[in-house]
Formats: sequence, C-alpha cells, structure tokens
Amino acid sequence: MSEKKTFPMTCIICPMGCTMEVTTEGDGSARRVISVTDNGCKRGPEYVEKELLNPTRTLTTTITVEGGNLTVVPVKTAGEVPKNMLLQCMEIIRRAKVKAPVKTGDILLHDILGTGVNVVSCARVNKR
Repeated sequence: MSEKKTFPMTCIICPMGCTMEVTTEGDGSARRVISVTDNGCKRGPEYVEKELLNPTRTLTTTITVEGGNLTVVPVKTAGEVPKNMLLQCMEIIRRAKVKAPVKTGDILLHDILGTGVNVVSCARVNKR
C-alpha cells in the first residue's frame, strides 16, 4: 500500500482563498486525492483534483504586430492549456508575427501545439 500524504493547499477559485487540508495517496500517474477538508464550498475539492492531477492555465502574453500603430498586441489563450506545456506555447507565441489591422477577439494562432486551444487578440491594433 502506498504512503498517504497530508498537506495544506490554498484554493484560488474564488476570493475566499480557503486553506484546505488535502490527503493524497500514491505518486505520479497513480496519485489520487483521498480527502479534502476545510473547504468553504464544493468548488474546493474540484480545484484540488484538477490542480494535482491535471493542472492547466490560461496563458497571457503579447504577439509582435507588423505595420501597426502598436508594436505588440496583448493576447491570451481562449481556454486553458496544460501547465507543463506553457514554455512550449510561449516559444511558439514568441516567434509569431501578425500584420495589422488586428481586432479584439481575432484568432491569431489556431490550436496551439494540438491542445485545441486558440490564441486570441485582447485589443485592437490599427494600421500605421
């Protein structure tokens, strides 16, 4: 039988920021959550499961714009990407260039790294 581990974890889903007591068993892909206590709402245990077993993040950054009144446009992923792919996604985005004009909501990169998640513009950039 594998060892149980208990540790505190702060939930970031809502402004309450509950510090929960989490107990897990196993390691790596065999890791599972045994219990979550001291959560203020039902979202706490859901957050713990996702964060420990399949952490994801929304990525925000900028993309270079050619021929625009601004040199970069703020962008974000339209959904969450696996946390372990963030640096790879950033490398793809760092190399990307778009031509002005750019509208808010434009898809600038489709299906980044096969995640099914698009990178979208968060602002307008007009032509020079």
